[in-house]
Amino acid sequence: MDVSVEEYFRTTFEDKLLVKMPEREDDHLTSATRLLEKKREMMEVETALSAQKEEFQMKMESLQQRREELEKKEHQLKESLLKFDRFLKETDAKRVRAVKKAGDERAYRRQKEQEIVEIQGEMRVYSQLRERLKALSDRYERYQKFLEKVIEESNEFTEVREVMDRYETLSSTKKDLKRREDRNQETVEGHKSEQSRYKESKANEVLSQNNVLSGLRERLDESASRAL
Repeated sequence: MDVSVEEYFRTTFEDKLLVKMPEREDDHLTSATRLLEKKREMMEVETALSAQKEEFQMKMESLQQRREELEKKEHQLKESLLKFDRFLKETDAKRVRAVKKAGDERAYRRQKEQEIVEIQGEMRVYSQLRERLKALSDRYERYQKFLEKVIEESNEFTEVREVMDRYETLSSTKKDLKRREDRNQETVEGHKSEQSRYKESKANEVLSQNNVLSGLRERLDESASRAL
């Protein structure tokens, strides 16, 4: 930049000198007059150079300020770009999370809907079972009242459980007696069958003896006839 400044002032200075320097000297001017004229021209050149230097300095300061402002704006732009890039990345990450969350929510909703369908089916089954149990309860309520009445009128039982236990005991005893009766009945039937077979055998034996007796009587009659 210093070389450019020197070049700028050198060119300006030479231009001023070239503009101010006369092409030829007048014969009637004296040496003192020419010297004063040269000094005046040099002062004008120095004044012009000083003004131009000051103007150039102001322009350089303005350019420097402008460059600083551009650098500041460039830095701000870079910061904005970085922030925007981070914003895009965060937005993309949020979008991915939102998509994943939406997918998870849809899967969760489908699962809950399936569970609701299953629970509704179970509720229908339980409702039907409850209706059947209620019908059985209504049906056996009279037995409950009967057992309570039995307890009220009985001196032996104090609770329904005792009546039921006694019933179970009697029922078990009845079953045992029934099994014994069945076994005895089978034994009796066996004896009856044996007796029937025995009677049939003896009847056959009697019939055979009767036949023998009949034959002997015929022989006896024939002998008696021959004897006569």
